[in-house]
Amino acid sequence: MISRLSIPNAVKGLPVPGWLGDVASVWLAPALVLAALMAAPLLLSDFRVALLGKFLTFAILAVSLNLIWGYAGMLSLGHGVFFGLGGYAMAMFLKLESAGGKLPDFMFWSGLTELPFFWAPFQYAWFAIPMTFVVPAALAGGLGYLVFRSRITGVYFALITQALALIVSILFIGQQPYTGGTNGITNYTTIFGYAINSPTTQTVLYYATLATLALTYLLCAWLIASRFGRLLVAMRDDENRVRFSGYNPAALKTIVFALSAGIAGVAGALFTPQVGIISPTMMGIVPSIEIAIWVAVGGRGVLLGAIVGAILVNGAKSGLSESFPAIWQYFLGLLFIGAVLVFPSGIMGLLRVEGWRRPEWLSADRLPRFAARVLPGVKR
Repeated sequence: MISRLSIPNAVKGLPVPGWLGDVASVWLAPALVLAALMAAPLLLSDFRVALLGKFLTFAILAVSLNLIWGYAGMLSLGHGVFFGLGGYAMAMFLKLESAGGKLPDFMFWSGLTELPFFWAPFQYAWFAIPMTFVVPAALAGGLGYLVFRSRITGVYFALITQALALIVSILFIGQQPYTGGTNGITNYTTIFGYAINSPTTQTVLYYATLATLALTYLLCAWLIASRFGRLLVAMRDDENRVRFSGYNPAALKTIVFALSAGIAGVAGALFTPQVGIISPTMMGIVPSIEIAIWVAVGGRGVLLGAIVGAILVNGAKSGLSESFPAIWQYFLGLLFIGAVLVFPSGIMGLLRVEGWRRPEWLSADRLPRFAARVLPGVKR
């Protein structure tokens, strides 16, 4: 039955074919990126390695959003929530390990005398680590079931996820004795018995993050090339046609949304020990919008595009803030605007077979009218 559905050539297998063809765009380019990232710790300082490790967690997060936005057509503006939940699950384990059986400091300051019952299982790695995936996936699955069975799509789904980000961040801020409030959970000293701030530990965490990113890419590439992935693309292009062909779009959307949220939670779990803190700030609306910007700049609907976009945008953010501490936000804003206006298909769109496409607003018939509106003295 899937053969009767219209599947665009650009996604018949894997991501959009580049100027070297399908094999190069799907496997060669990611392999070159992977090789460069593997060699990075040999060339960079400990500080830069830790910074790049943080960017790699953002790349995993961007891939998770690209899976549902680029291939299933669902824009989530609340993915920071799932990232934060995974980060909090790991932070609870790290905080209990660092406390050495004692009550965490922020709980003591808040007046608690014993460990809350829902914190107790997180002292065990075999429980805490799987929860970094399970908790975000369960929340997304429950929300998705309620939303998608009501056939809520498009901008309304985006607004619901944005409201989720606002609600959860406010909730975590208000639960100071259990979540650390605005400050979040910080001051970890060890991870599995090793000093968390030592260069060796940070290097191991870097390579663990890189391995997770590679596995995430392979998982998503396999999924997109499968029958399920083709259904996602067909559903993105014409959901009613998929429904009339005998499939259940609500179930498909719920499954991929839960998977995407779980991947985002794993990214948050890797972020926490490398940065040393997780707070409600990472679960708010602004970080969730930034995730969408990474995907848009890199190239929506191309797995490698999400990785490139996350690393480049955050690298530019870091570099500009160091060089121009007073006005770096303006440069970053211009970068975003320019990328959307001049390269609407993102960075990876430049590597298509046909190369760069002139945006519609730059077309020969529309540009004079645009200039006349902006510059009154210019004739049409």
